[in-house]
Parts: sequence; C-alpha cells; structure tokens
Amino acid sequence: MDKNIIEVEGKSLDMVEAEFLNIRQSTVRSAEGGHIELQQVGALSIDGERIEATQGAAVLIRGSNLSLNQSIGIVAAGETTNLNFSFSPVSVSTGHADINRSAVGVIAAKEINSNNSTSILMIGNNINGNVTTLLDWKSALAIGAVAGGIFGLFSMFKKS
Repeated sequence: MDKNIIEVEGKSLDMVEAEFLNIRQSTVRSAEGGHIELQQVGALSIDGERIEATQGAAVLIRGSNLSLNQSIGIVAAGETTNLNFSFSPVSVSTGHADINRSAVGVIAAKEINSNNSTSILMIGNNINGNVTTLLDWKSALAIGAVAGGIFGLFSMFKKS
C-alpha cells in the first residue's frame, strides 16, 4: 500500500495525514489530506482539497470542494459546498453552494442553489430555488435596530 493512501475502519485516531484518506466508522481528532472520504465518522477538524462525508459529524470542515451527505458540520468553509440532507449552523463558500433538503443557520456564498431547504440567514449574490429563511434583509435590519436601541438604553442606565 502506498504511503499516500490511508484506509481506516473502526478506530479512534488522534491525527491522520495523507494524500488520500478513506475513514469508516471511526473517530478522528484531526484529518488532513488531498482527498478525504468519511463514512460514519466523528471528527474535530477536517482539512483537505476534496472532502466527502456521509453520515458523519465534524466541528470544523475546511477545503476546496465539500460534499456533506446526511452529515453535520458545525462550521463548513470551502470554495464549493454541497449539502444533501445535512445540517450546518455556519456555512461559508467563496464560490457556490448547493443545498438540497438541508438546514443551515447562516450561509454565505456568491451563488446559492437551494432545493427545499431552510436557513436562518442567507447571504449571496444569486440565490436560486426553493428556500425558507427566517430573516430577510428587512427583518435583519429591524432586529439590529431593536438590539441597538436596547443596548443604548442599558448604556444610559449604566452611566447614571
């Protein structure tokens, strides 16, 4: 087996680094590589060029091309992000994001394509598809104004 290819199944690992990683039914603290495939994996940090996760969970996922299928990524950052039946509280893409029947807290991308997905706040140049958002720009502005007014009121009481 080549040193640049690592396949792991059913283990608990601290740090794994290789050009190609295939990890199944394991826990990993940190994974770094070129192409990373995860199946039923719990991880703290994943960093790679191309990341494909199926039924996994990770705190930080960072890479050029992210694909999450039935997975949870607390913070997902990449150039291209694909979420399919997944959940991500924070998702940031420099290019485009495709979300299919997924839930996202805050998503920011140049182009967002959505198919029956939900989000709290969606920021993008082009947003296409069927999406349900909790906040649009008007309600976000209203919430900011109310929060600023409450903060100003408490600041006045604090000084006296």
